Amino acid sequence: MNDTLRGRSLLTLNDYSVEEIRLLLDTAHEYKRLKKAGTPHRIHEGKNIALLFEKTSTRTRVAFTVAANDLGIAPEFLGMNDIQLGKKESVEDTAKVLGRMFDGIEFRGFAHSTVEGLARHAGVPVWNGLTDQYHPTQILADFLTLEEHVGDLKGLKLVFVGDGRNNMANSLMLGAAQMGLDFRIGAPASLHPDPELVTLAHQFAEKSGATITITDNVQAAVQGADAIYTDVWVSMGEEDQYAERIELLRAYQVNAAMLRMSGNDDVKFLHCLPAFHDLETATAKKIKEQYGLTEMEVTDEVFRSPASIVFDQAENRMHTIKAVIALTI
Repeated sequence: MNDTLRGRSLLTLNDYSVEEIRLLLDTAHEYKRLKKAGTPHRIHEGKNIALLFEKTSTRTRVAFTVAANDLGIAPEFLGMNDIQLGKKESVEDTAKVLGRMFDGIEFRGFAHSTVEGLARHAGVPVWNGLTDQYHPTQILADFLTLEEHVGDLKGLKLVFVGDGRNNMANSLMLGAAQMGLDFRIGAPASLHPDPELVTLAHQFAEKSGATITITDNVQAAVQGADAIYTDVWVSMGEEDQYAERIELLRAYQVNAAMLRMSGNDDVKFLHCLPAFHDLETATAKKIKEQYGLTEMEVTDEVFRSPASIVFDQAENRMHTIKAVIALTI
């Protein structure tokens, strides 16, 4: 096992070099091969990790759990009703306690400062399972999936359409800038990413040869795309903004016309999930009743089409998270 990253936290891919990101991806490819072959790889037998969830999750929780078990590690889920974090106990004190009992800590929640505080005080690797600003383990899964379905990341044309200032747009932009992609964001001007993050992306791009484009013109964004990516229009904690976002983002829905607009018959569709593509869930039905929508950020036609590789993405969360745990613990 390569020990280059041993003891490192993963709070954002910004803190990792291109070579280190490449190592994570190559390791994930290998662990996926071993998993499919049924070859055991319990290299961290007897270790324990804590899974802290301030925000609910499907993919992040099960990916960390299965990845840990495959590596011989015991995962302990701790929801916000299970511990005192942020209520009766500070982040620092919680980090120091957990760090003495566990070999690694995952955190999924709201403020990015929380995961930074955990990493500062825990004394063991801390992994960001999602914060309001970044979602690094998702980006690793996205890149693994793109390599499987499209090919080399260098020069690959990846387009994000929708809310261009959410954690997915931020993380994709910075990750793409590091790895040399032709990355575009198509979003209303009021939902463009933080200018400081755009500046950082351009700095990464100068070294990698990446191209970063931010535009409100959908056609310009998707022309020639190898892959089109979207996310929900309203993130967790922003539920009071549905009306505003729907009005802003109707023109940015990923539909068959947008795929055709790319001019690429083999264009792929990605989504980090969950997706409001058929509005059959309880939450979605309320949206349907209130706003008269039958679909939101992506149509059901596209979501279920051969272009869609969203479930490969979902599976790859586990393989890439496994690589992160294996290399850093």
